[in-house]
Amino acid sequence: MLETLLGTLFGGAFRLIPEVLRWMDRKDERAHELSMFDKQLEADKLKGDQALAQINAQTEATIGAAEIQAIIEATKAQSASTGIRWIDGLNSLIRPLLALQWLIFLWPAAIIAGFWLAVHTGTAPLDALRAAFGVDEKTMAASVASFWLVDRSLRKMFNQ
Repeated sequence: MLETLLGTLFGGAFRLIPEVLRWMDRKDERAHELSMFDKQLEADKLKGDQALAQINAQTEATIGAAEIQAIIEATKAQSASTGIRWIDGLNSLIRPLLALQWLIFLWPAAIIAGFWLAVHTGTAPLDALRAAFGVDEKTMAASVASFWLVDRSLRKMFNQ
């Protein structure tokens, strides 16, 4: 009787072991499939982000090219002759007169006033000069000079 009972228990256990192993194998397969699905989602997201970045870069390049073309067309339109000498002469004097006004009179006056105010409030003259003609002023001077020089070079290049 004991043998029958033990045989039944061990027989049932030995039949149950393959089912438990199969269940554990399916559980591992499902976990693997879920992991692969997550990795596929990440890859798809990266591909989408890359495609979006490429579209944005192409859009910015197209907009940049359009803006440059618009500036070229506006410059051509501004320099077009009307046929009336005094209007053409006045039109050609506007930019140089504004540049002279700002670069020769107003900007130096602002720098001198700032320097004078700093010195009279107790700042050392060298420190006041450094503060009055700082990075922003140097950048503005370089921008204005390069604008005039590049503009002149471009006019010479396109008027050949």
